[in-house]
Amino acid sequence: VQLQASGGGLVQAGGSLRLSCAASGRTFSSYAMGWFRQAPGKEREFVAAISWSGGSTYYADSVKGRFTISRDKAKNTVYLQMNSLKPEDTAVYYCARKYYSGDYYRLSQYDYWGQGTLVTVSS
Repeated sequence: VQLQASGGGLVQAGGSLRLSCAASGRTFSSYAMGWFRQAPGKEREFVAAISWSGGSTYYADSVKGRFTISRDKAKNTVYLQMNSLKPEDTAVYYCARKYYSGDYYRLSQYDYWGQGTLVTVSS
């Protein structure tokens, strides 16, 4: 399994970006997927997750109402639509496959990780 994240860039506060995570492998559709982020000097933190069916989504309180996670099984891709961006959203964003059955927000529940894409929000 390989995960390729893309779509990061520089945006002004209040702007929008859409991140994509393209997955290889036929088992993509059988797993939940998540997005995490890591700001400089901080630990990696949960952002959002989506169930294998796409019917359930989960968000960190800090992004709820601003970010939307979705998936397209035909394209083996997970998206993170980010609106109303704030400078504190600046981080490297990672997508990951949720392999284990525990809590969605726990890093330990994910086995494969993408390489990350940098999002910079200027004030």
